[in-house]
Parts: sequence; C-alpha cells; structure tokens
Amino acid sequence: MIKPPYAKTWSIPAATLLGALALTGCAGMGKKPVAKLPVPDAYAELVDARGADRGRVDIFKDGSGLRFELVARGFGAGTYGMHVHTTGQCDAPKFTTAGPHWNPTGAQHGRENPMGAHHGDLPNLVVEPDTIGRATLQLVGTRLTGDGAMLDADGAAFVIHAGPDDMKTDPSGNSGDRIVCGVIVTTPAG
Repeated sequence: MIKPPYAKTWSIPAATLLGALALTGCAGMGKKPVAKLPVPDAYAELVDARGADRGRVDIFKDGSGLRFELVARGFGAGTYGMHVHTTGQCDAPKFTTAGPHWNPTGAQHGRENPMGAHHGDLPNLVVEPDTIGRATLQLVGTRLTGDGAMLDADGAAFVIHAGPDDMKTDPSGNSGDRIVCGVIVTTPAG
C-alpha cells in the first residue's frame, strides 16, 4: 500500500525538540509583565449538593462597604435568589447549616419590604440562555470583620436558591430550596 505524502511519519530527536521548546520559552522575555488581578479580601467556593463546582464569589473591601464579584457556573436560564447566610457551614444536601439570612439589625426580609431588608438580602441572579451567571453586588455600610461585621465567630455563607426572591416575603422571599452554597473565608495574607 502506498501512503499519500501527507501521511508521512516524522521523527524528531528529543534534544532538538527540547531545544526548540526552550527557545520558545525565551521568546516572551523582555515583554511587559501581565497585570495581576487584585486579590480578594475574602471568597467563597460555591458547590451544589453533590459537591460539584458551581462557581466562586470574590469579596473586596472598598470605600462604601463590600463588593461581591460572582461567577456562577452550571445554571440553566432563569432567575435565582442569592443571600448571605449567618453561619459558615454548607452541609449538603439542603445547606440548612448555613442558618438564616445575615440580619444583624433584626429587620424583615426584602428590599421592597417597608420593614426590611436583611443585610444578607441581595439582588437576584439572572442567567441568560447559554451563559455563565455573573454579577457584581454592593453591600453598602458593611464590614468584613470586626464588631457587627459579616464574618463573626461562626462565619458566614453565600447561598443561591432554586427560584427568584420576591424581595418582600419574610423570612426568605419565597426563593425556594438552597441549591448552591459556599463558606466565606478570608484570603490568606501573602
């Protein structure tokens, strides 16, 4: 059988291949370094009841409080309630160990409730078809650590619910089951 010319087998000595790879690595020298992303002050790795990776939320201290940068993976198109919960535990499958919404002032639930809102009440996450859920959330007047802060002695958790938050029904906005949870931890200095 005659092989066509494009089916030729090539044999390159290992020393030649390693030398070419070493030269390729040097090609980037002398260029400006890539800008480093800011390191969050805290974060939560989000998982579902099976322990599968469902995203991450990075938390940054800023001049007005805390900024949350969320990337949520594996969600179908839809609207999902999100909250900061009082306890830094995420025991599957129901994530009830995360406790209720973080509510240091004793308010009722919901940004549209005249007696609300909890500090842990967040806007809904809206995921468009065939996209990754992304959101930037601001908790004005909130501190990460210290007296009355989000991360107290038993920590805190970030929870995503099965349905949308109606923004008014106490205590949880009728947002349904807790389907994703992540324990909020501070980023090690370094």
